[in-house]
Amino acid sequence: MSSIRPWRTIERRKSRQIMVGNVPVGGDAPITVQTMTNTPTEDVKATIDQIRRCEEVGADIIRVSCPTEESTRDFKKITQASRIPIVADIHFHYKRALEAADAGAACLRINPGNIGSAQRVAEVVRAAKANGCAIRIGVNAGSLEKDLLEKYGEPCPEALIESALDHIKLLQDHDFHEYKVAVKASDVFLAVAAYHGLAETVDCPLHLGITEAGGLIGGTVKSSIGIGSLLWAGIGDTIRVSLSAEPEQEIKVGFEMLKALGLRTRGVRVVSCPSCSRQGFDVIRTVEALEKRLEHIKTPMSLSVLGCVVNGPGEARETDIGLTGGGNGKHMVYLSGLKAHAIDDEAMLDHIVKLVEEKAAAIEAGEATAFDPHAAPQQAVEAAE
Repeated sequence: MSSIRPWRTIERRKSRQIMVGNVPVGGDAPITVQTMTNTPTEDVKATIDQIRRCEEVGADIIRVSCPTEESTRDFKKITQASRIPIVADIHFHYKRALEAADAGAACLRINPGNIGSAQRVAEVVRAAKANGCAIRIGVNAGSLEKDLLEKYGEPCPEALIESALDHIKLLQDHDFHEYKVAVKASDVFLAVAAYHGLAETVDCPLHLGITEAGGLIGGTVKSSIGIGSLLWAGIGDTIRVSLSAEPEQEIKVGFEMLKALGLRTRGVRVVSCPSCSRQGFDVIRTVEALEKRLEHIKTPMSLSVLGCVVNGPGEARETDIGLTGGGNGKHMVYLSGLKAHAIDDEAMLDHIVKLVEEKAAAIEAGEATAFDPHAAPQQAVEAAE
C-alpha cells in the first residue's frame, strides 16, 4: 500500500534486535505492546488473574513490580503461569533483581546507577546473563540523578539522554548488550525531544512511553500525541501507555495507536460516525454494544457503522462489513464493499455480530481474506465470496 501511497509510509528507525523471553524487540520485529500489573505481587493468584486478562486483550509483554523480598518469594509461580514474558520492575534493591532473574523473569527493568556499587551492577549483569534476561534501562524525568539536575538546572532532553548513556555504559563495561532504553517524562514535549535525540545516538531498541499520563481519557490523549508522533517518525520498538486505569485498557489503547498508523493489526477496526439527528439508529449505543460483543475477535478485519446515507455507503465500500442507517427502521448491510441486504432494528445487533464472527472464522480457516478495497478486482471478488 505504501509503495503506491507514499504519504502513508513510515520508515522505522533501524535498531538491533534483542529477545525478551521468546518475544523479539527491535529490528524488523512487530512493535510490542506492554502494560504493568497493579495487584500486590505477593498475591500470586490476583497477579496471575490480571496477567491472564491482559493476555486475552493482546498484551505481548507485562511488567510486574518487585519491591520487597516477599514479592519475589513466589515470583517463579507467576513467571511459570504467564504465557507472555514477565519484566521484573526493580528499584534500588539489587537483590530483588537477582531473585527475579533466578525466578524466570525475561527482563529486568532497572537503572544500573541506582543499583549501587559497581560490584552490585556486576552481580545483576551476571544474573541476567546466566538466566538469559534482557535489561530495560528506565530513565524518568521525575527521578533524574542529582548531578544531572545540578548540571542542567532542570529535567531537559539533554539530561535524560546523558542519564541513559551513563547507564548504558555501565552495562557495556560488563560486555552486556541485551538492553533496551526508555527516556520517559510526563511532559509530552520533553519526552518526545528526548526520544528523538536518543534515537540518533544509540542503536538499541527503544521503549516508548509518556509516564504518569493521567486517566483514561486525558492519558490516552497525551500518550497518543507523544507516542503516536514518535511512532509516525519511525521511532519505537515497544510501547507502554501509562494510564490511571486498568492494565487491560492500556493494552487496548496501545493497539488502537498501532492500528491507526497501520503498524499492527488485531481484531475488528471500527469506523463509526459521531452521530447526528440524521441517524437512522442510535449510533453511539450501537457502537458501544458492538465493541463489547466483538472483543473476543482477534482476526484483523474492518467494520463500518454509520447512522445515515451521507457517508455511510462510501465508508461501507472500504470495510469488510458495513452498516448504514436508513428510514423506517430499515438499514443497509454491505459485505466486502458491496450492498448486500437490509436489516431491521430488532435484529440488527445480533446480525452484525454473526456476520463478523462468520467472516473471522472464514479468514482463520483460509477460506476468505480480509477485504482490501484497493486490491486488484479479482482479489476483491474473492474477499466478497
